[in-house]
Parts: sequence; C-alpha cells; structure tokens
Amino acid sequence: MASPVLRYTAFPATGPDGGNPAGVVLDASGLSGADMLAIAAEVGYSETAFVLPGDGPRSFALRYFSPVAEVGFCGHATIATAVALAERDGPGQLSFTIGPGRLGVRTARDGAGAITATLTSVPTRTRAATEPELCRALDALHWTPADLDPRYPPHVSYAGNDHLVLAVRSRATLAALDYDYDGLAAVMADAGWTTVHVVWAEAPLLFHARDPFPPGGVREDPATGPRPPRSAATCASWGWCRCRAGWSCGRARTSGAAAS
Repeated sequence: MASPVLRYTAFPATGPDGGNPAGVVLDASGLSGADMLAIAAEVGYSETAFVLPGDGPRSFALRYFSPVAEVGFCGHATIATAVALAERDGPGQLSFTIGPGRLGVRTARDGAGAITATLTSVPTRTRAATEPELCRALDALHWTPADLDPRYPPHVSYAGNDHLVLAVRSRATLAALDYDYDGLAAVMADAGWTTVHVVWAEAPLLFHARDPFPPGGVREDPATGPRPPRSAATCASWGWCRCRAGWSCGRARTSGAAAS
C-alpha cells in the first residue's frame, strides 16, 4: 500500500501565490506506472514525485509524473521530496536515482529551523536549435525571428530533460506570452522537449523566465526562478549559459525550501 500524497510548495514566497506546488508519495512500493500516472492526474500539479527503495542508506529511486505523462526529471519536485524525507528522517545527504542518472541532494536546517535542500543536476549539454524546429516553435508561440535576442542563439539544452531555450528582446514580449497550446504540444512531442524555456535578459546574469509545458498537461510550469536555477528547465538553461559563455558544460545546482 502506497503512502498518502503529500502536497508541498517548493521555493515558497512570502505571499500566498508564490512557489511551485508538487505532490510527493514517500512510499510508492507496489504502484505501477499506470497507478502513478492516475495519482498525478488526480493531484493535478505539474509534477508529482514517487519515492521507491534505493540501493543503500538514505538512497532512493524517484519517478516523476505530470497529469498526462512520466517526466524524466523535475527539479522542484526533487526539492520537495528531499525536504519531506528530511522532515521524516532528519537532514543530511540524500542520493536519488532517476531515469537520466544519479542526483546528490544535501538537506540542512537554516537559521530559522526550516529545512532547505540543494541538488546538483546530471551533466548538462546543449546544441543549436535547427531551423525547421525553430520555425515550428516560433509559429506556435506566435513570434517571429525578430522577437528573439540575437545575443542568445536558440539552443536545445539538457539537464535530465531536453528544453528549447529561447531569449526574447523585450520583457513585454515575455509578459504577453500567449501560444497555440495544441500546436506547441505537437512540436514538442516530435522534438522530445519537456518545456520551452523562454527568457528575457535584464542583465548579463539576470534572466526573467517562463515555461510553457503542454507535455505536462498544464499551460505553464510556475516558479522557474532563474537565479539561482530553480527547475529542471533552468538547470538546463544554466548549462546553456555556461556553454554560451565558453565555460565547460558541467552540472547545474539548485537550492531552496519547500513548505507543506
């Protein structure tokens, strides 16, 4: 019998509307993939994480499901799961095995006594978007090449999932995002992208971001928090920033708290 679904908000803000909600099932033993998908659909969050036994102390396997499909990796649900486990077992180092590889997550108590979690992604990689896939994506987003910031070439970046990363010239374009849901879903299904990560650069190291997420059955994944990276998409985009800057592609780190 699986444990009940816990509901957490990762990266909570001071107001009632901040953060990114995630479901967490701390013991998913005995659940099939179909069971997990049904539970995630009932919960209705962008992702729900399911914890399975690992291969050692404080080691676990994780599976993630959106309301419509399994997802290879979800950053905010991992943070929520780590906080839930630390609340149950005490803070310390955790190890998670996920589809793309292995994650180390460190949990600790901050000065106020709240538990925080810091994870390091699987190795990142990035490639230039092809012209055909970029044209299809822009059409579904109702944008043209003129809307894009030429300083940041479109790339497909990976940190557990593939994400198309697009930078726009203006904050107004980002704020007015209104895309063809079915059209973008079809583009992303063909390309194997989990989100389209759209950003606007306020400064060289300060990006505002939004994440259309039709493969997850939701219009937008909230709380992408690009400084520091606060989702799978922003871990991928941080890898994109590293490679674009001429640094070696490595691992991205994200940290934060979660509130039940």
